[in-house]
Formats: sequence, structure tokens, C-alpha cells
Amino acid sequence: MDSLGSYKPFPLPAAAKSNWDNAFQADPFSLAIHSVDSPKLSVILVNYRQWNQTSLLTKRLSQGRLVKSGLAEVVIIDNHSGPHRKINELRRKEGVSIRRWGTNQGFARAVNEGIRLSRGEWLLLLNPDMTALPGFLEAALSAAEQMAAEEPRAGIVGLGLLNSEGTQQRSTGPIPTLFGTIWRRFLPRYLRKYHMTTPGRKTVSWTSGCCILARRSCLEQVGGLDGDFFLYYEDVDLCLRAWKAGWQVWHEPAVCLTHHAPLHRRKVPQHLQTVTRHALMLFAHKHWPNWHKKILFGIIKLEAWAQGVFGRDPGKKPGLIERVKICGLIMAGKVQESRKALEALLASSPSPYMREDTRAA
Repeated sequence: MDSLGSYKPFPLPAAAKSNWDNAFQADPFSLAIHSVDSPKLSVILVNYRQWNQTSLLTKRLSQGRLVKSGLAEVVIIDNHSGPHRKINELRRKEGVSIRRWGTNQGFARAVNEGIRLSRGEWLLLLNPDMTALPGFLEAALSAAEQMAAEEPRAGIVGLGLLNSEGTQQRSTGPIPTLFGTIWRRFLPRYLRKYHMTTPGRKTVSWTSGCCILARRSCLEQVGGLDGDFFLYYEDVDLCLRAWKAGWQVWHEPAVCLTHHAPLHRRKVPQHLQTVTRHALMLFAHKHWPNWHKKILFGIIKLEAWAQGVFGRDPGKKPGLIERVKICGLIMAGKVQESRKALEALLASSPSPYMREDTRAA
């Protein structure tokens, strides 16, 4: 869905609503709400041609008492989306700031810019295609403060996600390995990276970057997100580095919101497939043994060959060749060259992600 008008709040399923109601003995609205000089919670939204979705989510968040009082702020980083009538509306909102870039620098670098510009002790990373119920920010901040008190080494907390119809959306998974990646290719798309978490708060290997609550001190110690990643797997890498640095990664499903368009529910065009392969190859380069990387690169080449031979559209073959070249550069240790080649490939497509605002300026 691209038009904000098509997004409406969905009621929580009974189990999730019970978790929400019972998660905290204190009503999240009982937080001391008063004007402050510096926020405790900073929401970071990365926008790319999603001004309608970004505007609606920002509006809903800014209507809450935390943003109005100054306890929370919303920082929007725009990855060169072009002009839109929603921009001026957002700039006029109290507690909302916008940083617009002249080029699309990818998700990880945009988040790092949001971290730099924000002031909160806790950072909440959200995708624009979310529906947040009233009281969501209050519950998120309450969860953060409770976590800080009970788990001093909790650095990253993934919140609960729901599908548009109200069912649970998978958002945590195991750290990718070569053999795990191979056998998971035979699973349905929604199972390849994620597994279903059991009820209740618990530590996890990693949690999805579309909804992450992170302690600023943790992000500062590990250096934020790795800017070598353009899109995808930067969340897995972040959580892995946080664990290695002595922090903990938790999942708190009791605080949840609706995520409307996860990758596994969308059609994946050719260029976006290249983005995902680039991200996986880069993760392997940083964390896997060399012989595992060689096998993965071989699989990527074989996949591209099969798509080129058996695919129905011969016009896609140059893009498949470029995919192998991009991943081959990582295999050769030329990470920055690979990143530049990926950016050039994406720049050649007017809509590489098949995601456009329908009502531009």
C-alpha cells in the first residue's frame, strides 16, 4: 500500500491486547508528564519516497503526550525523496525535525545521522509503514525504563509486530550461518530469516531493524549501524556486535504496533533482490570464514545464471550480471567499490523498490 489513506489502525488480537494491558503494573499514561529541556526518547524515521506514510505515522506519534511535553521527539531523515507537500506540514509540527539528503545514502547511514541529531537516552527506530495505537510511545518508554532498571546490560529491545490482519509478525531470528542460509532457502519467504518467538520477554540473537528500541550508550559503544550496509542485514550485524561488546538484545512483545508491508509480503523486483544479496554477502564478509564466503558467492552466481537461463525476460540478464559483479567485489575485499556499484545500479532505476508516493507535490 502506498497511499496513507489506505492505512487504518487495526485492533489488537485478544492475546496481544492482554499482553499490552498486563505488561506493566503501572498505567503507561501515569508517567510524569511535564515540559522538559531534553527528551528521554527519540523516534528516528528513515523516509524514502514514503512521505504519506511518514506523515501519518508522525502525526499519530506527535499527538501523544510525550511529544507534546518534550519527553519524546521525532527525527526524520529523508534519503533524497524529492519535493512533497507533506514536508512543510511536518516541519511545522512541534517536536519534529527533518534532515533531507541530496542522495540516497541507504538505511544504516540515515539512522546514524538520526542518532547524531537526536537527544534522547533511548532511540526508537521505526519504519514509516507502521500503525501505532494511542499510548504506544508511553508504553515504549515505560518498557525502556523498566528494562534499564531490571536488565542493566540491555542495549537493544525489539518490540512486538503485528500483520495488518492482526496476527503476529515474526521479527527475530538466529544469526545467519552458511548452512542455515542454505537450508532456509527451501522454506517459505517469511520463515527464511525469522522464527516465531514464544510469549513473554526474553533475550534473542537479533531483532528486526524496522522496530528497534536501543540505548544510546550501547549504540555509541558499538559505533552505531555499519554504514557499509545499504539496506537489510544491518540490524543483524548491529545485534551481533552488541552481543560481542557485552550488551544484551531483548524482545518485548507486550509493546507492539502494526507493520503493514514487510519484505516477505511484497513482490521483490530484480534490483531489490540484488540489494538483499549484497547485504547477505557483506554480512558473510564481515562474520563468516573465508571458505563459507566462497560457497555463498558460488550460490549467488549459480542463482543469477539460473534466473538468466530460465527467466522469461531476457532484458533482466544485464542486471543479473551486475549482481554477480557487485557481490564479487565484496568477495575480493573491495567493499566500498561494491557499495558504489550498488548505488549506481539503483540510481539507474526510477523505482528500484517498487515503492512510490502516489500524491507527490
